[in-house]
Amino acid sequence: MSKISTVLVTGAGGYIGRFVVKTLLDLGIQVSAVDFNTEFIDDRAKKLEFNIFAEYENIYEELGSPDVCLHMAWRDGFVHNAESHMLHLYSHYKFIRSMVEGGLKHVAVMGTMHEVGYFEGEINESTPTNPHSLYGIAKNSLRQSLSILLQNKDDVVFQWLRAFYIYGDDAKSKSVFSKIIQAEKEGKEIFPFTTGKNKYDFITVDELAKQISLSVMQTKVTGIINCCSGNPISLKEKVEDFLETNNFSIKLDYGAFPERPYDSPGIWGNSDKIKEIKGLF
Repeated sequence: MSKISTVLVTGAGGYIGRFVVKTLLDLGIQVSAVDFNTEFIDDRAKKLEFNIFAEYENIYEELGSPDVCLHMAWRDGFVHNAESHMLHLYSHYKFIRSMVEGGLKHVAVMGTMHEVGYFEGEINESTPTNPHSLYGIAKNSLRQSLSILLQNKDDVVFQWLRAFYIYGDDAKSKSVFSKIIQAEKEGKEIFPFTTGKNKYDFITVDELAKQISLSVMQTKVTGIINCCSGNPISLKEKVEDFLETNNFSIKLDYGAFPERPYDSPGIWGNSDKIKEIKGLF
């Protein structure tokens, strides 16, 4: 297994990126943290306010020739049908292509369960994809195009890190948990909700950061890697536990909203690869 000492993280100031940078640093990795705003990124990192989509003669060298590029930069990740997902798709592809052409040998890119679309059951790396949102379509297209770009480059490690239902640090996210926090602060007694019966693979942002970090610190396990718990839990159970843990008084109005047509009754990740990765450390 190759020794990894330097990791470039794009989107390092984002919801997940900040946690990943801290985790990598805690694990002894040198981190170059790239974003438009680096104010809230761990000060131990080398902070770079840098436009990765601009033209450079050799962007890989401009960014310090890191061992690994962990590409997490993505706009409007919480707005699933924002047109920006399609608008910037080629820019993401071009950035990775330019990094590889410059000499990068280890590419890791953040993916999402939304690439899969409507599916019931456990997702593994062979599960067919049929995304139902612009976010899912763009991420899936990037994965497919990078797979073609890198298919004959045996000297380049490619990892696609597929995240599931993320929670934690909820005040800074746009999840259902952050919306409940806001409603509680506003003194609302009732929170309109779905039936809550759908089951998801929940993972805290801290655990996700750990799984991402360990994944990019090794080269044995590659391809699609599910960053997940492997355990399906109903949304109702998770949210009720969240209310109790935080001692909130707000009540859920079950059935006020219909389930989204692209939300599966039950979807979770196969965790075999992430378990193998954890076993390497």
